[in-house]
Amino acid sequence: MTQQGVRWTADQVLALAPDAASRKAGSKLGTAGPWSEAGSREEGAVWGLCKGSGSKPYQTVVDLADAAGPAYKCSCPSRKFPCKHALGLLLLWASEDGVVPTVAEPPDWAGQWLSGRRRRTEDKKTAGEGRSATGAADPEAARRRAERREGRVTAGATELEQRLADLLRGGLASAEQAGYALWEETAARMVDAQAPGLAARVRELGAIPASGPGWPARLLEECALLHLLDQGWLHRGRLPGPLAATVRSRLGFHATADGPPVRDRWLVLAQYDTVDPKLTTRRVWLHGTESGLTRLLLAYGAAGRAPELSLPVGLALDADLSLFPGFSAGGPRAALGERHAPPAPAANRPPGLTTAQAATRYGEALREDPWLDSVPVTLDAVIPVPGEAPGSWQLADAAADSALPLTAAARTRPGLWRLVALSGGTPVKVFGECGHRGFTPLTAWPAETGAPVTLC
Repeated sequence: MTQQGVRWTADQVLALAPDAASRKAGSKLGTAGPWSEAGSREEGAVWGLCKGSGSKPYQTVVDLADAAGPAYKCSCPSRKFPCKHALGLLLLWASEDGVVPTVAEPPDWAGQWLSGRRRRTEDKKTAGEGRSATGAADPEAARRRAERREGRVTAGATELEQRLADLLRGGLASAEQAGYALWEETAARMVDAQAPGLAARVRELGAIPASGPGWPARLLEECALLHLLDQGWLHRGRLPGPLAATVRSRLGFHATADGPPVRDRWLVLAQYDTVDPKLTTRRVWLHGTESGLTRLLLAYGAAGRAPELSLPVGLALDADLSLFPGFSAGGPRAALGERHAPPAPAANRPPGLTTAQAATRYGEALREDPWLDSVPVTLDAVIPVPGEAPGSWQLADAAADSALPLTAAARTRPGLWRLVALSGGTPVKVFGECGHRGFTPLTAWPAETGAPVTLC
């Protein structure tokens, strides 16, 4: 939490919020007014009593010393983690104005929870090591299950090929007339075939006819990519090993991070969530200061709940990462292994590229994964400027006559105006995702010195 006494910034605290409403409510509690008996410990704990609507204040305590990530305890009835009281307490602590002093021991109510949690964490770790040492799966049963699933996927891919051929034979105009029900029924067939990756792409096809002018060309492009994925599976035996692994990943086969672990000091470049009715997916981009690798962590939470993994932007993590095989869906995905120390603030910045080099990097990545929407890229010395089309924006290279357009999603986010304000017409360093739709900025740094600014 506080490597050599350094505390988190307000942006890093607010990045923990499960949603915008919690971020707003937590910010209101980040002042000394509602708090009493607040304190912290160098080993990584913060606690305090927050006055609420009842006669008794809420008891709030946060454990930031565990390498597994922050943990929270509050006596309020909220089901959000962290709740607004935990966020407010951390904001108060981050202000470093002496309101949250460092003391030797927490009060009993906080100390009991902290010691109990750390004891349970150690017990779980010991139990997990015991299970991994004694548990053994039946390899023959696993092989038979894998063969059965591959057979179902092959049948599903063959059926999908026929449906795509029927669509093109009848003309793309029929897709608009048939409506979304046709695609949903096809997606359900792919779910039955145990190919969730095909199902997801089919559902995306269903939304294209209602996406505005030029939809037939976009539908044809996506049908071609889906056909390519089908053919990749049906002829997987003729593919190079890494590309075959990528096809399996795109179809939704489970893979394990069996690559050799890489220990590094990983900078947290960006963290953001995407939400659907059943699942919250958190994406965390990390950059190794020694290895130079940029890797993606994925974490999941049930609908309405934030994933447990939380690594605010601007921190550095001394940990092991293991790479998944192939060019996994979503980018160069990795699994977080052993953490050797709690996350700590860092002043490092990732090295950057020109806009032309970023476009080249995406093109090269398509050779490994033709279905890749974007790649992680840090741009050096770019300036956000309006584009030629009304409402469009682009990142212009300050040292060359080139630029990258911003995606439509980026143009509608408040982060665009934070980026414009941070730049003020001067070059800034920007990390984001670069793909065929343009560039989506996620984090930016001022030209010279200063903390990173989250844009997502």
